[in-house]
Amino acid sequence: MLWRSIAVAASVAGVLATAPAAAAAPSPVSAQSWGAGNCPQGMLCIWPNWNHPPEGPTSTPSLTTNSEWTGNVPAFNFYNYTAKKAEITWSYTYLGTPLTGTICVVPGSDGDLYVPMYVIKVTWQPRSC
Repeated sequence: MLWRSIAVAASVAGVLATAPAAAAAPSPVSAQSWGAGNCPQGMLCIWPNWNHPPEGPTSTPSLTTNSEWTGNVPAFNFYNYTAKKAEITWSYTYLGTPLTGTICVVPGSDGDLYVPMYVIKVTWQPRSC
């Protein structure tokens, strides 16, 4: 049993030793990502509709920003092509009741808001969000 544990530990150490170092810039496509699409590097992009071709969204984004932003744009999916953590504040009205919330988007990641909503604010977080 001891030899088995040592063999497993050695193989894990070998894999970790040969793994590439983390890059400072986000990757344009990850295994779970649909890609940056037409989002320029260094920007957070938000698109107003469902648009997930393999290369990423190709329609015109409703918002592209790399700074603090406040306003009101339709939103459905997003891609953070920056090296910063973005906090998106969204707004949605359900059966006459206004709802708001936030979602944290780490560098190089994407996502969607499940239903069409409005993004009303983008802030950049130095800490984990």
